[in-house]
Amino acid sequence: MPTESTFLLAGLFLLLAAAGWALGRFGERDEEEAAPPLNIDYLKGLNFLLNEQTDQALEHFLAMVRVDDKTIETHFALGSLFRRRGEVDRAIRIHQNIIARPDLASEQRDQALYSLAKDYLHAGLLDRAEKLFSRLGQGSRYQVQALEALCGIYEQEKEWEKAIDAGQRLEALGGRSLALQIAHYYCELAEAAATENDYASARQYVKKAQAGRPRTMRGALVRAHIARETDDTKTALRLYHRIMDEHTYLIAEALPEIVATYEQEGSLDGLDRALQTMLKDDPDMSALVAYTAIVNDIGGIPIIDQCVEQYMLEEPTLAQFVDVHQFADASDEAHDAALSKVRSALSKLASATPRYQCQECGFSSQRLLWQCPSCRNWETQRPASRVQFDTVLQHSITNR
Repeated sequence: MPTESTFLLAGLFLLLAAAGWALGRFGERDEEEAAPPLNIDYLKGLNFLLNEQTDQALEHFLAMVRVDDKTIETHFALGSLFRRRGEVDRAIRIHQNIIARPDLASEQRDQALYSLAKDYLHAGLLDRAEKLFSRLGQGSRYQVQALEALCGIYEQEKEWEKAIDAGQRLEALGGRSLALQIAHYYCELAEAAATENDYASARQYVKKAQAGRPRTMRGALVRAHIARETDDTKTALRLYHRIMDEHTYLIAEALPEIVATYEQEGSLDGLDRALQTMLKDDPDMSALVAYTAIVNDIGGIPIIDQCVEQYMLEEPTLAQFVDVHQFADASDEAHDAALSKVRSALSKLASATPRYQCQECGFSSQRLLWQCPSCRNWETQRPASRVQFDTVLQHSITNR
């Protein structure tokens, strides 16, 4: 049965045949010597296709070395087809053959270099791809695409300084802002510096991340972490409070840190009051606070314990298994013991399901990833606010 490749290649060569016929019919010819409308090698390849010998046809066209102005676009199309089929080695050979032509026009050479760079990238040969994209990023008609590809390569290799340079050059060309993306590059450098205890450099990178750019709350989180590591609890608490005051999803990351900081200061009452104020302004944050407390085993703070209990009482799926309302009639000791048992069970369930999900592609993970590994977008993951009972039940049924 003919495949997609068969139809695509047949279409390509029928177009080529039509073009050859038109040139032969209407084009200017030397009266003594007229060129044939179509190269015989292509007719042989077309014959393979008509007989549904797709692999033989592909091998035949790959073996063809001759490339002229009438067939070069067909070779580019073949190279692209090979790449999509996963036969990158063949695509590479085709594009290398095109580049080897001494009489190739500059625009065609850039096109061949760009195609070859994409071949290398598809094959995971990042160093070779980087070299070609860097060349094309110096002013070719593929400059924008090359710089975008370089940003992607540098992200994979965690070459953040180079990524910043490529991103800034791309921004200078106009079209779209990479402010958030470049801010995250600086934050990556800040976190790496903090890991090496180079807090002075880390602070400078965070400062650059937010200088003249839209504020990313990741910067505040990184600064707060640096402040905690350097025993500057006053600055750390100020930054954590800013995260809470702005009611961002990063409360899921900040809450365990701010609890630890208040415990270090011996002033959990201050946190209790701050959380009460926040929840008064935005009651919807209660579920996220409760879920974060359950996952991280945070307790002993009245407002947080209240959020957790409210969460248990309002969780419809949980009500199918446990009548938590009966705890209200129990003694204080029995009440606390029962809630503690349910809370412990919820914590185990929550640890068995993803905590974050990308809003763009749906990729899920147990921890916050600033760049989604699937769609490669930045800052698109958001935390869950409830235990995913359906996922847990499905997992249990599957493993029976």
